[in-house]
Amino acid sequence: MELSPLCTEGISTDGCVVKSVRGHRKSKVPRDLEIDIEFLYKAVPQLAKVFRIIDKIGEGTFSSVYLGEAQMRDGRREMFALKHLIPTSHPTRIAAELQCLTVAGGRENVMGVTYCFRKEDHVVIVMPYMEHQAIVDIIGSLSFEEVRLYIYHLLKALRHIHQFGIIHRDIKPNNFLYNRSSKMYALVDFGLAQGTEETQIELLKVDLTGLRKVPRPVFGERNLNSCTPAPSTTKQVAAKTELVKPSKTEDPATRRYSSASRSLLPVRAQSSSQKPQRTVQQSLTCNCYLTDRVCNVCMSRKQQVAPRAGTPGFRAPEVLTKCPNQGTAIDVWSAGVILLSLLSGRYPFFKASDDLIALTQIMTIRGSRETIQAAKAFGKAVVCSRELPRQDLRTLCETLRGRRPSPDDEVPPFPEASKDSTVTHRHKDNTPTHCPSERTSKQHINGAGQTLPNHQEHSESSETTRYVKQSSVTSRKVEEDERGWDKVPDEAYDLLDQLLDLNPATRITAAQALQHPLFTDL
Repeated sequence: MELSPLCTEGISTDGCVVKSVRGHRKSKVPRDLEIDIEFLYKAVPQLAKVFRIIDKIGEGTFSSVYLGEAQMRDGRREMFALKHLIPTSHPTRIAAELQCLTVAGGRENVMGVTYCFRKEDHVVIVMPYMEHQAIVDIIGSLSFEEVRLYIYHLLKALRHIHQFGIIHRDIKPNNFLYNRSSKMYALVDFGLAQGTEETQIELLKVDLTGLRKVPRPVFGERNLNSCTPAPSTTKQVAAKTELVKPSKTEDPATRRYSSASRSLLPVRAQSSSQKPQRTVQQSLTCNCYLTDRVCNVCMSRKQQVAPRAGTPGFRAPEVLTKCPNQGTAIDVWSAGVILLSLLSGRYPFFKASDDLIALTQIMTIRGSRETIQAAKAFGKAVVCSRELPRQDLRTLCETLRGRRPSPDDEVPPFPEASKDSTVTHRHKDNTPTHCPSERTSKQHINGAGQTLPNHQEHSESSETTRYVKQSSVTSRKVEEDERGWDKVPDEAYDLLDQLLDLNPATRITAAQALQHPLFTDL
């Protein structure tokens, strides 16, 4: 299968020819890496004629990325990133990724493609190599101005690909490379990309949802996250969050009794105190709502097919609730999560084992009532066991940065002992020794001849600890002030609020975000 005109024997898109570097001195590499490189050379023999593969610089579910060096025709050496796609990847998916890179790549902070090699079911996409720093390594030292520029350039990349009708679907810091010294940025990895209805990428017009094997879901995830047009509800005891889709075409009573007649599980009799509650919830047609069980109606539902691709922690609410209509707004939400991480200094900000816990975490920041209202707007119903208030984003970020007091920052003073009280100490052998109060003795000598600290020494130790901690906080604030974190404008949190709009229909677009007052001078 011809994936693209770029699938050649090593001719670049700009006509530049590279020559063999096989005689180049080989540096020492670990044995396991050496085995991987040898395998790649055997799988795609053309690579050995052009590149000296130096290292493996990335590995994911669907690909591995290697660092390769090539000697150009003019004698200079150049570094490239070689992305080896796993052989089980669907050919259409591979071709779609390549098309995204060739059509939209190479400008506006989007990585382009230089070469492509193919041998049978092995495909290697060659891209320019950009040295970069991982956000997790530098987040503690970033200035506010660096964060502002990072988000600005990320939004530029998103605006660019969205103009082509490309939904990236996996926006995260690892996929937006940042070279801190040269102030260069690059959006990479279109392996999960999908197209909008108006996409200009022909291969994205194909339904790519089921072309890759989906990893096995977390225990219970299928039942917890599936929704159908038929009336249904789901429940998880741990998260205490439910995703529900009301009925539009079916009579609730008919569905309930027909389901109950073929039930394999005994239906719990409803007490008189529960009846009024059930009558209020007539649109919820399962038998487990507000109970501690999952009924057969929920267990037997067909799973709704909706894209869920992406990285946990960066998925938008409409993805978590399996809304079938997903657009470029999901990339904007992910950009908002990145900005939240950078403003708060916490990465990753969200980390959840399944979609319901992820949705609950979003509720703790954006509010449960707001989440429920937004879900209703895009055709989903979310039920939360208790109300979670919406948090002020500035207060949240400044507290996490240590710029505002939090309970964790306080060192409780040593409790005052009464005149007749005793303080218990422990020897190395863990046997307790009771010291008399300060009125009786200033110190106590234990059996080993060691002096045990008295109350005054404890107080001094406590004061010292508190002083050290306060000094550390003060020092950290001085450093942050030098990086501009004492002067974060309101516009930054206003933009964050609009990026994290729970409703994709009203969420700001990348193009609109670039016109935000935060970027006026840019």
